[in-house]
Amino acid sequence: MKVAIMQPYFLPYIGYFQLINAVDKFIIYDNIEFTKKGWINRNRILVNGKDEFMSLPITKASDFLHVNQRYLASNFVKEKIKILRKIKECYRKAPNFQMIFTLTEEIFNYENNNLFEFIFNSIKKICGYLGISTELITSSSLDINHNLKSEDKVISICNYLNATKYINSIGGQNLYVKENFFDAEIELIFIKSQPITYQQFDFEFLPWLSILDVLMFNSKEEVKKMLNQNELT
Repeated sequence: MKVAIMQPYFLPYIGYFQLINAVDKFIIYDNIEFTKKGWINRNRILVNGKDEFMSLPITKASDFLHVNQRYLASNFVKEKIKILRKIKECYRKAPNFQMIFTLTEEIFNYENNNLFEFIFNSIKKICGYLGISTELITSSSLDINHNLKSEDKVISICNYLNATKYINSIGGQNLYVKENFFDAEIELIFIKSQPITYQQFDFEFLPWLSILDVLMFNSKEEVKKMLNQNELT
């Protein structure tokens, strides 16, 4: 059985969904500390040929709180109107605008203001649209020692789930030692996205924007093909 583990990211780039699609069970860390200026509550969209961040406003709180203990800010209702207006303005002439904007509105109108639940729902929505059937699991629901760190925690999760293969994004090559996984009878595999390009109006192509950008410019069938445009090493 193949397993992958990642932090929760808001409407992440297509590589995130390639990883989900490559495994049987995908674990999302909900009991980790929130990372500022990361990808947990923000991502990039195309604005007049340039990349621009869209961010979920969150309530000020201790830096030591876990993601599942953080909440959207009280002004989110107003902010989401601004974000949706920006998305509509930037993508209204995209080939799949109507369908994807409706999906985007559903994501932003989710009523739970818990940051993790909001992001978790958005990932499930995108997976549902693309027909990705991988089981999504929250890390806190697993009966393991949650005080473990890094590689030890990953191996513990894999052992708990009886995983035979652990797949990680190529950026994690310096974080893990294959021999340690081998000793635990787990095959460590890295996934590397192949170059993906598509027409973004008449602008010079900007890679690795939010999955929203991919969905706006490509049909569901085209995106499903992109999910397999990667190498496993």
